[in-house]
Amino acid sequence: MFNKHDITRDACQLFGEQAHCGYDWWWHSFTGRHAETGEERAFFIEFFLCNPALGGDRPVFGQLPENREEGVRPSYLMVKAGSWGKDAAQLHRFFGWNEAKVEWGVPYAVSAADCFVTETETRGSVCISPEEAAAHPEWMCQSGAMSWDLKIDKQIAFNVGYGADKAMREVQAFEMFWHAEGMKSAYSGTVTWNGQFYTVEPETSYGYADKNWGKDFTSPWVWISSCNLTSELTGKKLTDSVFDIGGGRPKVGHLALPRKLLSAFWYEGTPYEFNFSKVWTHTHTEFDCRETDTQIVWHVEQTNRHDRMVTDLTCEKADMLLVNYEAPDGEKRHNRLWNGGNGRGTVELYHGGELVDRIRVENAGCEYGEYDE
Repeated sequence: MFNKHDITRDACQLFGEQAHCGYDWWWHSFTGRHAETGEERAFFIEFFLCNPALGGDRPVFGQLPENREEGVRPSYLMVKAGSWGKDAAQLHRFFGWNEAKVEWGVPYAVSAADCFVTETETRGSVCISPEEAAAHPEWMCQSGAMSWDLKIDKQIAFNVGYGADKAMREVQAFEMFWHAEGMKSAYSGTVTWNGQFYTVEPETSYGYADKNWGKDFTSPWVWISSCNLTSELTGKKLTDSVFDIGGGRPKVGHLALPRKLLSAFWYEGTPYEFNFSKVWTHTHTEFDCRETDTQIVWHVEQTNRHDRMVTDLTCEKADMLLVNYEAPDGEKRHNRLWNGGNGRGTVELYHGGELVDRIRVENAGCEYGEYDE
């Protein structure tokens, strides 16, 4: 069963070969409300670690022209923070490895200056001026200011199984690993965004927390998740429910597994899982993700021996970001990786051929991008 918490999978994985050519990140997304107007705003915070064995006193940027010419790989701790919606922006703050401290045990912890993250809390700040953003394209970000102080309660997990178990992590077989310790998480605390103060409450934070690690990024890259769900059959809010879909093209060594997604739906205490790595479940997936002039559109159909899940989601491009990462080898392959936190749509769940529920989805985290190889 996928709802199995395992914080050992959240421990830093940048050992051995991946310390020289690897990344590890912890992602957090949630919704806050303006302290005066009550207006909703979706935020994200990520701590991204890259190539620690190559580091020193200063961050090393792979996108600097001189480093690209000489084949110098990036090395840094990047704190990524930002917001979706009107005036969406991603802000990047970089630290050299001698400025950062990583707790390699369990629970994990990462800290540098005033930025800190562990299983149960995060705090920090990022401030980029327009002049700095323009002068440093290698930072791959926009301008703005964000600070935060948050508690995290990871309530429901998506433990994907064998692909991220201890043995597979030790041999570093997969190009990109995934573990969602908090696919449903409750956040509480405060955020200041460009001088505006927001409060974050557990019941309305619609929070999510996961991690990825590996040597490169999948293409296509697909992710959808939400815990702000309402039954369209009964009209009731589903307060003990969440779903999570992710993947695209996993690779084991040099072997690519095209068009594979992992997904889980915790529906009011009942688990529905569609996991291709559990071959005895006979999971089958078909998906279509595309870009229109104004939207990103996801359609995912998954079946196993007993169940079916059909997900349709859209997100307005005006509310999204083209999120930026460089791979540990210094290449920036994803240049149209759309990322949002305000997705809307429906999920239909079936068991034994009968409709269980048709569910309205709001405040969905969502991502899609691919590149030509």
